[in-house]
Amino acid sequence: MNEPEIRTVTVAVRLSADEYLRYYRGAARNVYARDLQGKVVQFPANLLQRFVTTDGVDGIFEIAFTPAGKMVDIRRLGPSNG
Repeated sequence: MNEPEIRTVTVAVRLSADEYLRYYRGAARNVYARDLQGKVVQFPANLLQRFVTTDGVDGIFEIAFTPAGKMVDIRRLGPSNG
C-alpha cells in the first residue's frame, strides 16, 4: 500500500503575547498567515502552543499535512524577518 504524499507549506508568523492569549482563551481558534508564495493559509492556533515565549510567537514555520488536509507535523525553521 502506498503512503499518502505529505505536503508542506512554509509560513511566517508573528504574534505578540497578547495576540496569542486571545487564541489561548478561545476567542479565536485559527491563525491566518501567508505562505512564502503569498497564499493565505489557515491552521489551528494550538499548533503553535509549544513555540510560545513571553514575547509571543515569532518564526518561519513549516507545516506538513496529508492530501486530505490533516496536519502531521510543524517545525520552526528560524526567526521571521518582519
